[in-house]
Amino acid sequence: MRDLIDRLLDARGPSGFETRAAAVWRDEAATFADETWGDVHGNSFAAINPGASPRVMLAGHIDEIGLMVNHIDEKGYLWVRSVGGWDAQVLVGQRVEILAESGLVAGVVGRRAIHLIRGDESDKAVKLKDLWIDIGATSGDEAKTRVAIGDVAVIQSDALDLTDDLLAARSIDDRVGAVVVLEALRRAREKGCSAHAVAAATVQEEIGYMAAGGARTGSYGLDPDVGIVVDVTHATDHPSVEKNEHGDIRLGGGPVLARGAAINPVVFSRLASAASAAGVDVQIQAIPAMTGTDADAIRMARAGVATGLVSIPNRYMHSPNQLVSRQDLDQAAEVIADFLVGLADGDSFLPG
Repeated sequence: MRDLIDRLLDARGPSGFETRAAAVWRDEAATFADETWGDVHGNSFAAINPGASPRVMLAGHIDEIGLMVNHIDEKGYLWVRSVGGWDAQVLVGQRVEILAESGLVAGVVGRRAIHLIRGDESDKAVKLKDLWIDIGATSGDEAKTRVAIGDVAVIQSDALDLTDDLLAARSIDDRVGAVVVLEALRRAREKGCSAHAVAAATVQEEIGYMAAGGARTGSYGLDPDVGIVVDVTHATDHPSVEKNEHGDIRLGGGPVLARGAAINPVVFSRLASAASAAGVDVQIQAIPAMTGTDADAIRMARAGVATGLVSIPNRYMHSPNQLVSRQDLDQAAEVIADFLVGLADGDSFLPG
């Protein structure tokens, strides 16, 4: 699991351009799954016990946020649009890698130096429209021989172990979820799971909005009885965050189980029971309405899917250095695997 996480985190794959990361995931899945395949949107799937019942979809999205080249000016500077939700403050001065047709093109995010910013403007938050990418080109014509409109870029930020447990990387959201669902599938197989379980590395979650990205089409095609989504959630164990507003979520405190309108109560209860039986402490998060994850799409697929959400505490989400606990990842995979092992043909997930 550690090796797969490290390889997947460094793969470059913004929303809509996930093929590099998806190839890493599918290669690993092929080492143990009964079936592996992809679909027209770029979702990747791995299944065990095809044809059995119930049918379960485990989903973690494999895309990451990035930037897209929108304009190349006459001096060779690149102006970009966001792929997913960026805080522009964290982009200033970053190194980037542009995924051009000819290969990777290095660049830096430019902004006027603080010495050249005067008056009230120095107190204002920078916006993406104020930033550009400098690839060292001397003209627009030269730049266009190296990059093209629509090319995407990611922050150059390799995965970093702060401790043996705490891991930092730019693509934590949600490559770790894609790893957890695949590892849960592997462990479920080893533990004797009899359900038809399918792990899915979904695409375009970061730009899905109401369309919900690849999870919508993926769940429609699979038509599962049960869905388990693994995503990240905000850790609140750092300065300047109010726990009475955002809950008490800690790195290393265990996986987070969501409760709320979008969560099937039977799935929640069975996940909690699986955690308790495995001796895993879980954290509970109140989500009264939409979750902002692939769970929102999967639960509404076809006539509805009994859906649960397992989240990984994450500090500094949507930054070049998001931070998670490897222990939380391991425990999330274990709880989901035990949940799968406990399923039997004819199980009911009707509330009440």
